[in-house]
Amino acid sequence: MFRICKRIELESGHLLSKHPGNCQFPHGHTRSVELVFAAETLDTHEMVLDFKAVQEMMGGFLQQFDHALCMNTEDPNYAHFRSVYGERIIPFDHADPTSECMARAVFDHAQAALAAAKRGNCPYPVRDCVRLERVRVWETSSTWAEYGE
Repeated sequence: MFRICKRIELESGHLLSKHPGNCQFPHGHTRSVELVFAAETLDTHEMVLDFKAVQEMMGGFLQQFDHALCMNTEDPNYAHFRSVYGERIIPFDHADPTSECMARAVFDHAQAALAAAKRGNCPYPVRDCVRLERVRVWETSSTWAEYGE
């Protein structure tokens, strides 16, 4: 099995309204998001897929998290923050935006983007045999959460 990993770094904030400690307050992280793709064979360019294809599939989606604050839509202050900061507040429906939940959200988007790329919605060819294996979101240099199927 061949695997590739694309790491994208961003500055992202969140607050965890269900957390009993300091994480219930707004704070930020320098996050790294890793996307791991796999295939049993290489393409005619000796690649699983081009890293530029991954950037094409994910760049805009992940960019929304950069310098934004992720919030649980059930947080009592969500509506106020959203009215003041608009699209810089990223909603997590009925869930705290933990790294685990962020990894799942990125995975779900990447899975859909990969399917679209396989149908030709990407300037770089993506073969049907390529699959998304997992997404890992680094919250700090020593802590991460991962989601995969």
